[in-house]
Amino acid sequence: MSSERSATGGRGRGRRSRGGQTNGTTDNGVGGEGEVATNGPSTSSTAADSAPTPPAKTSGKNFKPTGTSLKSAGPKGDNMYEWVSTILGPPGSVYEGGVFFLDIHFSSDYPFKPPKVTFRTRIYHCNINSQGVICLDILKDNWSPALTISKVLLSICSLLTDCNPADPLVGSIATQYVQNRTEHDRMARQWTKRFATGL
Repeated sequence: MSSERSATGGRGRGRRSRGGQTNGTTDNGVGGEGEVATNGPSTSSTAADSAPTPPAKTSGKNFKPTGTSLKSAGPKGDNMYEWVSTILGPPGSVYEGGVFFLDIHFSSDYPFKPPKVTFRTRIYHCNINSQGVICLDILKDNWSPALTISKVLLSICSLLTDCNPADPLVGSIATQYVQNRTEHDRMARQWTKRFATGL
């Protein structure tokens, strides 16, 4: 596979207390509760929209799966800055039948900076590299604090239906998608069966 582009993210800083000591919290806080995604598609509701939010916004909104691909999202145990999510390969796509697990990391600057979302499950996709990094505009320059985690995950599901070969992380897959769609689709289905179905 050809070389892949990488992405990096920043970290927020702690704020100082009255005594001058730095603690690990920020004014943006983290609120809400949700279920941790399990190793399977059975979990169908969590609290993805209760991810870290600024004090001015209402937290604790229930996560509502939309469509048939978005299944679950929630914190890892008590760590509200580390979430896991489960999405299903969209029906009719080359990823149909696959169960894909994602990690979601919130920095202390969230929601003013986007979360870092990566695939834990390997996938044959020109916009997702072998480290699971995703090339998606709303996770970069087009991020908005108004975006919810549900909307982010739905955008990722849409990317599985319609990739963007004009802005790839894996150039060889993008070239194959454009020049030999039949072989691309065969490889994508093969990877889905191998890595995302347990077969």
